Amino acid sequence: MRVMGVDPGLTRCGLSIVDGGSGRKVTPVAVDVVRTPPEWELAQRLLVVADGAEAWLDKYRPEVVAVERVFSQHNVRTAMATAQAGGVIALAAARRGIPVAFHTPSQVKAAVTGNGTADKAQVTAMVTRILGLAVAPKPADAADALALAICHCWRAPMLDRMAKAEELAAQARRRYAERLAQQRKAVSR
Repeated sequence: MRVMGVDPGLTRCGLSIVDGGSGRKVTPVAVDVVRTPPEWELAQRLLVVADGAEAWLDKYRPEVVAVERVFSQHNVRTAMATAQAGGVIALAAARRGIPVAFHTPSQVKAAVTGNGTADKAQVTAMVTRILGLAVAPKPADAADALALAICHCWRAPMLDRMAKAEELAAQARRRYAERLAQQRKAVSR
């Protein structure tokens, strides 16, 4: 499975591509950061982020895009900018028919380090180790984008199994309700 990991942001937006194999094997393909100057107008910055993401979507053709979900931030302005950057990338993926998955920072940290409260240095160290990189990815936005892609590769099979189990349970509930209704109808005759 080819996954594009996105650490959304306006000043720095991390983009990565990894290929997930069997088990927990992941192979890095590409990583970079799209940068925009803070003094530019919001619309222009979003356009640069969207153009960068679209170029990656067209070049690397991921099967899924994993984006960091804005969970909570003390700075509302930063949270809004992060959400807007993630939104334009999700839109670009949706226009190409590519599914988008959102993962919270704690889910990503837990998947990669085993600790949902790990700091950036721990995430970067584990990403470097997991991918067998000779040099740690920099800046942190690049490492975070890789961590998102790794997280999705490792969580997607479990999420798929849970969704299938929930669907089977829903089907069983519907069949049970139908049988119960038929039995009640037969008793009332």
